Amino acid sequence: MATFTTTLPNDLLELLSKKAEEYHLAKNKLIEKALRVYLDELTRAEYRKSYERAAQDEDMLLIAEEGMADYLRQLDEL
Repeated sequence: MATFTTTLPNDLLELLSKKAEEYHLAKNKLIEKALRVYLDELTRAEYRKSYERAAQDEDMLLIAEEGMADYLRQLDEL
């Protein structure tokens, strides 16, 4: 595990200390968990944007519709 040093605004550091104490976590563990959640949310936001762009793309819509038609045919055959 690597070591990372940074500076934080005083108010954020105070809040971090309070929450770490409240949840009985070391400050670095709380930062690690918060950063993982934040980075996961960034990834989800990227996916949302790509799906929104795809929803506006006529070619993508045609491909999706063709796929659904094929899927429905397969269900009928069962």
